Amino acid sequence: MILKVINHPFEYDMKNICTAFFPYEKIKRDGEEDIVIITEKTEDTFIVDAKVYDKSLVKTKRIDSNEDMATAMSVLLYHTLSELMGIQSAWGILFGVRPAKLMHRFTQSYGEQGARDYFIHNFLVSPEKTDLAIEVMGHENQIISLSGEKSFSLYVSIPFCPTRCSYCSFVSHSIERTKKLIEPYVDLLCRELEETGKIAKSLDLRLETVYFGGGTPTTLDAESLAKIFNTISRNFDLSALREYTVEAGRPDTVTREKLNALKNAGVTRISINPQSFNDDVLEAIGRKHTAKQTVDAFHLARECGFDNINMDFIAGLPKDDSASFRSSIDKAIDLGAESITVHTLALKSAAYMVTRESTFNLTDRLTVSDMVDYSNQALSDNNYYPYYMYRQSKSLGNLENVGWCKDGMDCLYNVYMMDETHSVFAVGAGAVTRLKNQKTGKIERIYNYKYPYEYIDDFDEILSRKSGILKFYNEYI
Repeated sequence: MILKVINHPFEYDMKNICTAFFPYEKIKRDGEEDIVIITEKTEDTFIVDAKVYDKSLVKTKRIDSNEDMATAMSVLLYHTLSELMGIQSAWGILFGVRPAKLMHRFTQSYGEQGARDYFIHNFLVSPEKTDLAIEVMGHENQIISLSGEKSFSLYVSIPFCPTRCSYCSFVSHSIERTKKLIEPYVDLLCRELEETGKIAKSLDLRLETVYFGGGTPTTLDAESLAKIFNTISRNFDLSALREYTVEAGRPDTVTREKLNALKNAGVTRISINPQSFNDDVLEAIGRKHTAKQTVDAFHLARECGFDNINMDFIAGLPKDDSASFRSSIDKAIDLGAESITVHTLALKSAAYMVTRESTFNLTDRLTVSDMVDYSNQALSDNNYYPYYMYRQSKSLGNLENVGWCKDGMDCLYNVYMMDETHSVFAVGAGAVTRLKNQKTGKIERIYNYKYPYEYIDDFDEILSRKSGILKFYNEYI
C-alpha cells in the first residue's frame, strides 16, 4: 500500500493506524498499488483521501488550534478507514505497546474518570477496553510499588526449542539443528552469569525476580539446568527474591527429573503452555505434542509440588475456531492453572498473499474478537483478574495480550518488564539488558548477540559490554 504524508509531521501515527486496518500490507511512500492513502494538512484543514481497490472516500476536518494536531489527524484517518472498510477497532487510534502505562499517566493528570473519558472520546477506545486498561493499571501499580531504588531483575535466555512453531517471532532454534551448540552455550552462559553477579554485588543491588525464557528452557537436560541454577545461587544474593520463574512451555520437554531440578533450585513459578487443547491446531502450528501430553505435564508438575503454574493460549491460530478456543480456555480453568495468559496471534505479512477479497473479509477479525471476548468473560467469571497487558503490531483484530491470574498469583517479572519499572540484567543469546534510573526515568539498553553461534564465537565481546552496567550506574544513579 502507498501512504502519502503531505505538509504534516505525523507519519509515524499514520503508519500505525494504517497497519491496524491493513496488517498484511507493506507500507511504501510511492509507486503503483491497489491501496493508496493520502493524508494532508492545509492552512486550515486536515484531509484524508483513501482508495482501497475499487472503493474510495475523502474526509476533511477544519483545524482547531486548541486540539492536539496528531490526535485530530489520527481520528480523521481512523474514521475514513473505518467507514471505508466497515471495521471498528476496539482500541481506536491507540497503537502503543503499554495501554495500562498510558492510562496511569493520564490518570495522574486527569484523575481516573477524566482519563477514562479521554480514552473513550479522544482516542476512540471502547468502554470495555478502557475499563480493562484501568483494571490492569490498578493491579500493575500494586506490584510496581514493591520495587525499590536498589531493585533489579535477572533474565536468562535459553534460545532452544524441540521444534520451531509456525507463529514464533522469538530468537529460538530447534534442537535438531543446534544440539551441538548447547554444551558450549551453557558453559558460556554460566560465565556471563558469574560476571553479572559480581557487578550486581558491587553495586549492592537487590534481586527481586529471576525469569528463564527463550525458547524453551526445559529443552535443556536436568544436568544443564542444575548447572545454571547453581551458578545463579553462587553468584547472586537470593535472600530478597520474590519470584523465580522458568518457562517449561513445551509439554514434550517436561520430565520429573527436570521438574525436580527446578524445585530444588527454588523455582516458584512455571509455565506449561498448551497454546491450544486441539490436536489439529497443534499439528498445524508445528507442535509435536498432543493435548493429552499437556494435561499429563500439568499433573506431573503438581505432583512435584508446583502450586503456581501458568498456561498460555493464542487466539487466531490456524485451524482453530471459536468453539475450539472456548473449549481450550475452559480446560485450563478446570485444571486450575493459577494464571492464564491469552495472546492474540501476530501476523506475518510476508507469508500472506493479499487480495481484494482478503482485504474486505472480516471473518478472521470477528472470530478472534469473539475468542478474546470469551476468554475475558470466562476468566473474570472464574475469579481471575487481569494483572498485565501489552499489544503487538499486526495482531489479528488489532487486539491485546493479557495475563490473568488468581488472587496473589501475578507474575511480578512480567509487570516489571512491561512497565519498565527497574533494571533488568539479561544474559544469553538475544538477551537485552535494560538499565533504568528510577528517579529520572532514564533508560539505556545493552544488547547481546542475537544468535547462539554468534554468542559463542564472540563471547569476549559479550563480557566487555557488561562494563556498560557499571558505567550507567556510576554516571546516572
